[in-house]
Formats: sequence, structure tokens, C-alpha cells
Amino acid sequence: MRCFLPCAVTVLAALAVAPALAAEDIAAKIKRQSQEFSDASASGDVATLARYLDDRVIFINEGGEIASKQDIIAPGPPPPKNVSNHLVQTDFQIEIHGKVAVTRFTDNGTFRVGDQVTKHNFRSTEVWLDEGDAWRMISSQTVALSDDPPSRALSPRELDEYVGTYQAAPGLSVTITRQGSELFSATNGAKPTPLLAELRDVLFTPGQARTRRIFERDGNGKITGFAARREGNGLEFRKTS
Repeated sequence: MRCFLPCAVTVLAALAVAPALAAEDIAAKIKRQSQEFSDASASGDVATLARYLDDRVIFINEGGEIASKQDIIAPGPPPPKNVSNHLVQTDFQIEIHGKVAVTRFTDNGTFRVGDQVTKHNFRSTEVWLDEGDAWRMISSQTVALSDDPPSRALSPRELDEYVGTYQAAPGLSVTITRQGSELFSATNGAKPTPLLAELRDVLFTPGQARTRRIFERDGNGKITGFAARREGNGLEFRKTS
């Protein structure tokens, strides 16, 4: 009886810690499974993909395509020789809500084709459900993180060709100016932002890799306007001065 109070305190302390430890164990388990799923996606390991996917999973890939479990685990052609894909997760965050776990992370991809190496990053969120015998993915959505393309230098004569005012409609105009060896763009008199050339007549604003300005010329080679493109769609601007 003399140990009743210390024993009771010990039991209560253990009960208080147990849920935190259980949640921590679940978080580690989901993190491991999520990385294994990324590994399986990169290598084409359909057995692992099938094991971790719920039969009714709602899956949207980085291209915006909707895929079912059968779409994901369907065997494809063998990868070409000298081609590899490696995905490493970073910035992993998880929130556990009872039997549901919601994650957020970045997949850092390294793609090798022979001696060439390219790197691509993808941001994902996944939802995992405790189905009794295992935690399985019931939802996933991924977006590709865009990087600025390499830029090329333009000659003074080439830079001057883009200078002017362009209008899409009354009340919406863009003015391109030149300052030394750089171009700047301002919409409706706003603060000018840099404008770089990816290729001749293909310009972009740093930090806005999803957009391009595709310039058009007449039969004499004079610029007549540009198409402001964002993921294949956009507005036409005509040069007014």
C-alpha cells in the first residue's frame, strides 16, 4: 500500500506519454512508406505501389492527369538502357488525425540519360488511411516546381527591337524598355521587372518560369506583337508604338 501513490503516478505518466509515442511511431512509419512509394515510382516497382495504394485511391500526377490504382500499377515497357531516375524526399511534414495522416513533402528528382544529368523537383501532398491491417494511400496530388530556363545575351540591336508599348485591350498595356544591356517590362505603369531571353523572340520574367512571351514579326522581320503564354494559353498583345 505504501507504493500506491508512486505507482499510480508512474502509470498515469506512462498513459500520458503513450499516445505521443504512438503518434510518433505512426509518423515514422508513414514517412518510410512514402519514401518507399517514391522509390517504387522511380524504379517501376509495381508490387510496392500496389501494396501501398488503396483500391479507391484518388491520384493526380504532376501533369494534372488523374490515375486509378490500376493505371498506376499497370506494367509498362522496360526503361531504356543507361536511363535512371532517383527521387529523394525533403521538407517532410505530417499531421495525424486519428486514422488519417496527411503529408506534405518535396520529391527531388535526379534523372540520368547516359552522361547527361537533369534535376526536377515536385511538391506533393498525400493522404494515408489506417485500414486495420495497414496504412494505405487514399489520395495524392503532385505539382512540378518550375525553374527558370537558361538565358542568352542579346546584342544592342536585338534588344532595341523589343522596346515599345504593347496592348491587349484598352486599359491593359505592357511597356518594354531597355536599360543598358537589359530589358524591363511594366504592365499599366507598374514597377518594371527584368525580361530575359530564352531564345530569339522567346522572353521570360525571372521567377515566373511558367510564363513566356512569344514575339511575332511581319514579313520584313519587324516585331508586331507578342503572345503572353502561360501553360499553353494566353493573351495577344499588339505593338502600338
